Amino acid sequence: MVRVPMPSPLPVKDGVGPTRLRVPTSGPWATIAEYIVAKFDHLDAGDLYRRFDAGEIVGTDGRLIGRGTALGAHRFVWYYRDLPVEDPVPFHQEILHVDDDLVVIDKPHFLPTTPGGRYLRESALVRLRTRLDNPDLTPIHRLDRATAGLVMFSARPATRGAYQSLFEKRRVVKVYEAVSTRPHGWDPDAPVLAGRAVPLVYRNHIAARRGEFRVVVDDSRDPNAETVVEVCGSGVSASGQSVLHTILRPHTGRMHQLRVHLAALGVGILGDRLYPDLLPEAPDDHSLPLQLLAQELEFTDPLSGMPRRFVTRRTLSEAPAAAR
Repeated sequence: MVRVPMPSPLPVKDGVGPTRLRVPTSGPWATIAEYIVAKFDHLDAGDLYRRFDAGEIVGTDGRLIGRGTALGAHRFVWYYRDLPVEDPVPFHQEILHVDDDLVVIDKPHFLPTTPGGRYLRESALVRLRTRLDNPDLTPIHRLDRATAGLVMFSARPATRGAYQSLFEKRRVVKVYEAVSTRPHGWDPDAPVLAGRAVPLVYRNHIAARRGEFRVVVDDSRDPNAETVVEVCGSGVSASGQSVLHTILRPHTGRMHQLRVHLAALGVGILGDRLYPDLLPEAPDDHSLPLQLLAQELEFTDPLSGMPRRFVTRRTLSEAPAAAR
């Protein structure tokens, strides 16, 4: 079943959607404004009250919420976040396809698909909404900020569910490629990873936990993540590293699935700061982006019934120059 998001009473502004906040219906605060001032105690209370007085906070029904609105009058409030000063991401997405219903882009490394954390305007979604002047654009699926390649966006709400259902029913063929350090003793004539002949199917159980950067693997539970791993070559990269080039065909779409699966096979992806080991936080290293690329998307269009196939125009910088 496709989840229908709660409609916003505020429009998208400058490509950025409004923020929704759940407020308690009871508590030690007499008003909604008092609760929000207490919740965001790191912000200036006077400025928060000013926003209520200026009519910048509304309820789900679009009615203005003033500083005197009683707690319990609304379960949710909507407002626009103050836009932070953002360092620009010095890479740009390429639009591969646009029609009335669907937009497909080639996302660069380091650009988030959607706003989050310290990235708001510097996200593929906000950039696209502004460039195409379409506030209805919504991602149908997502790529990690560190991953490059193909991302699909719905262009209008009326047909969004049809495309979302393709992913929910696993009717989209997804192909990725990755580059890892070539394992010791690698034999291209008899390829083996973690004692298993390649190509192979790797399965395990992956769970994401709120507030944690990395997913958790639980071998006591039935697998919920599956990836076909193939080797397309090995050799020396442009930077002189001995590398292994793999093709990955995920049958599921768990968070960090491909990164976790290759790390478990002893060939963690080059540039990965999360798996197999969590490295200290550091500024982005543009010289070595995560060597993971969403290469291909293929499906039958749910509206026209026609086959569709999109292929990235990007390449991985550490792919072997002469593969074997």
